[in-house]
Amino acid sequence: MEIKVLGTGCPKCKALTKTVEEVVGESGLEATIDKVEDINDIMQYGVMVTPALVVDGKVVASGKVPKKEELKKLLD
Repeated sequence: MEIKVLGTGCPKCKALTKTVEEVVGESGLEATIDKVEDINDIMQYGVMVTPALVVDGKVVASGKVPKKEELKKLLD
């Protein structure tokens, strides 16, 4: 599984990255987690509000930091 956290480095973006790392670690999922901070790269996903979460090339969340339970469902 390939997970990308899109965001320019704001506190919400950092919180999403941390939560994703925690959920992946706790769930034992095999995943790579990349942080995408370049605005041009973020715009290629059609995301207008950060943070955003991309799983296997598909934007699954944007503009918020999902709670752990919601993230678990998104990553299953």
